Amino acid sequence: MDLPRGARYLFSMDGIRVVSLDQLEDDQSYVVSSYKSFKNTNYGKKSGGWNSTTTPATGSGWSRQSSISRKQSIADANDLTSATSGLNITKSSTNRVIRIINNFDHTVQCRVLLNLRTTQPFEEVVEDLGHVLKMNNAKRMLTVSNQEVRSFSQLRNEFSDVDTFYITSESRVLSPPFRRSRSRGALAVEPIINTVPTKSEKQRRARSKSRPRALYAADADIVKVPPDYTVLDVMKEEPIRVQIRGARKTYFPPMVHPPADDSPPDKRLTLNWVHGYRGIDTKRNLWVLPTGELLYYVAAVAVLYDRDEDTQRHYIGHTEDIQCMDIHPSKEMVASAQKAGRTRKTQAHIRIWSPETLYTLYVVGNGEFEEGVSTLAFSQLTGGNYLLAVDCGREKMLSVWQWQWGHLLGKVATMQTDDILGAAFHPLDDNLMITYGKGHLTFWTRRKDGFFEKIDIIKAPSRTVVTSLQFEQEGDVITADGDGFITIYSVDSDGAYYVRMEFEAHNKGINALIMLPEGTLLSGGEKDRKIIAWDSLQNYNKITETKLTEVYGGVRSLYPQRPGRNDGNIYVGTIKNHILEGSMQRRFNRIIFGHSKQLWGLAVHPDDELFATAGYDKNICLWKRHTLLWSTQIAYECVSLTFHPFGTALMAGSVEGYLIILNAENGSVVSSVRVCGSALTCMGFNPAGDTIAVGSQNGSVYLYRVSRDGFTFKKSNKIRGVQPLVHLDWSTDGNYLQTVSTEYDLVYWDVKGLIQEKSALAMKDVKWYTYNATIGYLISGIWHNRYYPTSSMISTANRSAAHDLFITGDTDGYLRLFRHPCIFTKSEYNEEKVYSGQVSSARFLYNDRNVVTVGGTDAALMLWDVIED
Repeated sequence: MDLPRGARYLFSMDGIRVVSLDQLEDDQSYVVSSYKSFKNTNYGKKSGGWNSTTTPATGSGWSRQSSISRKQSIADANDLTSATSGLNITKSSTNRVIRIINNFDHTVQCRVLLNLRTTQPFEEVVEDLGHVLKMNNAKRMLTVSNQEVRSFSQLRNEFSDVDTFYITSESRVLSPPFRRSRSRGALAVEPIINTVPTKSEKQRRARSKSRPRALYAADADIVKVPPDYTVLDVMKEEPIRVQIRGARKTYFPPMVHPPADDSPPDKRLTLNWVHGYRGIDTKRNLWVLPTGELLYYVAAVAVLYDRDEDTQRHYIGHTEDIQCMDIHPSKEMVASAQKAGRTRKTQAHIRIWSPETLYTLYVVGNGEFEEGVSTLAFSQLTGGNYLLAVDCGREKMLSVWQWQWGHLLGKVATMQTDDILGAAFHPLDDNLMITYGKGHLTFWTRRKDGFFEKIDIIKAPSRTVVTSLQFEQEGDVITADGDGFITIYSVDSDGAYYVRMEFEAHNKGINALIMLPEGTLLSGGEKDRKIIAWDSLQNYNKITETKLTEVYGGVRSLYPQRPGRNDGNIYVGTIKNHILEGSMQRRFNRIIFGHSKQLWGLAVHPDDELFATAGYDKNICLWKRHTLLWSTQIAYECVSLTFHPFGTALMAGSVEGYLIILNAENGSVVSSVRVCGSALTCMGFNPAGDTIAVGSQNGSVYLYRVSRDGFTFKKSNKIRGVQPLVHLDWSTDGNYLQTVSTEYDLVYWDVKGLIQEKSALAMKDVKWYTYNATIGYLISGIWHNRYYPTSSMISTANRSAAHDLFITGDTDGYLRLFRHPCIFTKSEYNEEKVYSGQVSSARFLYNDRNVVTVGGTDAALMLWDVIED
C-alpha cells in the first residue's frame, strides 16, 4: 500500500486500534494507516478501489465481498510501488507483469502486476497506470510499435507476448514512441494504427520507402535487387536463432554474402609485445636474470625484457593471472603460480620453467590449491630442492613440496583471516619458514615426521601489517611494516627471537626491502615515494635517500640492475604500473609505462601502425608498436576512443559524459564537449568524417557535425533510446547505425529520420563500414558454437579490414580468431588465453598484420602478430 509514511497502525472498521494478533478475526476487514488518529469513512467502497491522500488516518480496508465484486487490476511487480491499495491480488494465470513507460518522458518507467480479469473498466485502469507514471488524464496504452491496446481481451490474446507498453494522455499520438516496421511483404505482421497521419509523417514515410533496401553496398559484385521484391523472394536462407543470456535472438540473412567456411582460419595469433607492469596489487614482482633481462608478469604472461636490445620474450604457459613468482637460487629456473579459474583446465597450480628455453619443466600442485597461491619461495640451501606455497583459500594452507618429484612433504593451516603477503625459507635452515601479513609474523619449523611447530612473533589482534622481509648475512630477520617501521629480530642463546632494533624509516607504509651484497639495505615507501639506503654494518645509519615524482607513484619493488655488483644502479617497480631505472645519486627514468587502473578505451589509426588507449587512470596514450609516443593526463576517466578518418584528431569519451578532442600528433587537448550526464561508452565517425555518433549509457545516440579535420564539433541531433549501449558501427553509406546494448540486443538507427529502426528484416542488406558489434547473422557462429560453452559471453569483437577474419574476446579472457563470415555451429577457430577477466577490447591494425587487445580490470595492453598457421 502506498501510504505517506508507511504502514504503522492497524484499526478495526469501527476505529478500535489493533495491537496484537489475537485481536484479528477471520473474514473481517481492517484499516491500515500511517497515523494514530482514525478517520471515519467508507473504506473499501470508494470507486476505483483505492484512496491515497496525505491527510491523517488515511487507510484502505477491504472485505472478501468487496474483493469479489472488484478485483485488483494493478500492483507493483517489485513491491516498490503500489498502484492500487487495499485490494487482494488473485494468483492465477490471468496476472501479467508488464513494463509501462511515460510516453512524454521515457525515463519514468515502472513494472506492474496487472490483473486481466478485474471488473474495473479498462479506461480506469489506464488512468491508474498514468498515476503510477506521474501523468494526469492518461487515456491510451500503446505498444512499442505504436499499436493501441483497447481492452483486456487484447492484452490476453493479441498482445500476450508483449511486455512493454507506453501510456499517453493524448487522444491521438502525433509522434509514435518508435517507428513502425518498414519491411514489405507477407512477413511484416505489425498492424498499423488506424489514425490519420500528419503531413510530416507522410513526407517521412514516403522518403524512407523510396530508398531501395538492398542497394546500400558499393561493391561491384553485389547483385541488384528489384525494388518491388517481396520478403518471400529474399528469404532463400533460414534465419539463425541464437540463445544469449536466456533470450532468443533472431538474425536474418542478407541476400548476398561471401560463402561461409567452418574450417579454422589459416592464420593465428602470436604474442609480440606486452605493455605495462603489474604493480598495483602484487608484491615481489621484479627480478633481473643473469642475462640482464628484467623478469616480471602481467596478467597470465611472464615477461622477459631485454633493456639493451629492446626486445621481449614471453612465457605463456599459464591460463589465469599469475599471482606470485620466485627464482631458483641457481637462476636457471623460475616458479610461478596462478589463480584458480572456473574450469578444470584453469585450476590453480605452480609451474616451474626455464627462462632460457621458456619450456615448462614441472607442474606442481594440480588440485591442491583452493583459490590460488598467494606466495612462493624456493629454499636457499641443498640446491633449492624445496618449494613452499601458501594457498589463498579459507584456511591459508602452507605447503612444502619437493618440486622435482611433485611430492607434498607436509602442509599446515595457518588459519589467517587475511591473505598472507609473503613467505620465505630461512637462508641458513631449510626446515625453518617464515610467513607474514596483516597482524601476522610466524616462524614454522618442519619436523622429520612432516608436522610443523609454530612460533608467533606477532600475535593477534595486533594491527601491524608486515609488508616485506629480508635477512642479514648472519641470519637475523629484517621486516618492514605498514606504519613505516623497520624491525630487526635476532636469536638469543636459547634460540628465541627478540627485537634487536626498531626504527621509523618512512612516514607511511614500506612496500619493498632489499639487502645488497655490501650490506646496504634499501627500503621503498608507498605513500612518501622515497627510496632510502641504510648501512646495516653501522647500526642502520641513513646513507642517502631519493624521492620519486608523483606521476610515477609509490614504490612496489626494488632490484639491483646488476646483481652482485656494487654500482648503485637499481630498477624500481611502482604502484602505478611503471618500471624505472636509475640510482640514488641520479634521477630515475621510466623505461616501462603501464595504465594503473581499469583500461577500456582502445582505438586504431586508420592508416598507420598506431593505436591509442584510455582508462580510469585518466591517461590517454598513443603507441607505435613497442613505443609510447605520448601520454596526456586529463581530468576525466575514459571508457571509449576513436580516431578521425583522417587520423589527425583523437576523441575520448569519459564516464562523466564529456567528449575530449585531442591532437593526435602531440596529445594536446584541443577542447572538450559536454554531451550528457552518462558515460559515453561507444563512438564512431561516418565514412566521410563529417559526423560522429556517440553512444551513451543512457541508451541514446548523440550526433555531432564535425569540421576542420575533426577539431570542431557542433551538436546536430539526438536519437533517444532506452538500453545502455556498448558497441557502435556506421553503415557504408552513412545513413544508418547499428548498436549493441548491454543485454545483447542489436538496435538499428535511421540517422536521417532520427528514429530507431525496428525492423531487423528491413536492415538485413545494409553494408557496414566497420563491424565492432558482437552479434549479427554473419557472426552468429561465435555464439552457438559447439566447441566451447554457451555460457561464454562475448565482450568485444572486430572484423579485419579485408573482411576475411574476425577476432573475439570474452568475459573469461579467451581470444578467438575466426574466419569471416562465421555462421555455423561447427565453426573452428584459433584460440589464445592470457587474460583472467574480461577482454574489454580487441582491434585489428589497419594492415591486418597485428591485433591489439586490452584487458579491463588488469589494465594489460598486448600487441599480437597475425601469422600464417
